[in-house]
Amino acid sequence: MLRSAAAGSLAAAAASGVIGAARAQSARKTFVFVSGAFCGGWIWRRVTDRLEQGGHKVFAESLTGLADRSHLLSKDVNLDTHIADVVNLIKWESLENVCLVAWSYAGFVCSGALETIGDKVSSVVWLDAYIPVDGQRVADFAAEGVRKAIQTTMDKGEAGVRGLTKITTAAIVAEPDRAFAEAKATPHPVGTYLQQVKVSGALQKVAKKTYIRLPRFPQPAFDKALADCKSDKSWATFELPDVGHMAMLDAPERVSELILQAA
Repeated sequence: MLRSAAAGSLAAAAASGVIGAARAQSARKTFVFVSGAFCGGWIWRRVTDRLEQGGHKVFAESLTGLADRSHLLSKDVNLDTHIADVVNLIKWESLENVCLVAWSYAGFVCSGALETIGDKVSSVVWLDAYIPVDGQRVADFAAEGVRKAIQTTMDKGEAGVRGLTKITTAAIVAEPDRAFAEAKATPHPVGTYLQQVKVSGALQKVAKKTYIRLPRFPQPAFDKALADCKSDKSWATFELPDVGHMAMLDAPERVSELILQAA
């Protein structure tokens, strides 16, 4: 069940699998999707295909060192590198009125990017994503297993933290897509976990903001982000309790409809 005032209409749209053609044609949007750790632009394909079919302009580039850019992995890649990836995409593509979509780790990346390109962004969607404050690090929120993996990576002098080697829980993704996600996952640049983010509140200045929580995935930072957004009238909030952290794989129709509504 989708928890929102618009649950009925959204559920109907999701069930039909159709994003209203007339609405999409009359209000074409520009979307920039940013993926989480270990993943790349590939993870958004089921969502971006739907939006592109509706006539929208969509970008879902992989961050440096990940997925189709995994050949660029090095110990020099840090959070600033990934922030620059997003900033430069928007700058060189001359994008305006962007709906910026951040998933998971990308909450750090996009929060940092907004400090530079906030005037190019008209709406944001944070999908199970971090909302960091100045000086925080991704490692500050890492689960014990990830912290151990970070330390092991550093001890070995390697550039990438290995993760998603075996997905065993529906809290991340439903069983049919586990092998697919495991095969696509790549080591995540260790430097991105360790660098402090520099933010001064640009995220909160965006006119239209939406937070979507996927509560099957246990992450206290996301629970806090949802609670904070619920108490702030400038944010719209939704929960999808029946899908995992990789909701764009589990429920692409519902995710597409929510993002389109939020743009």
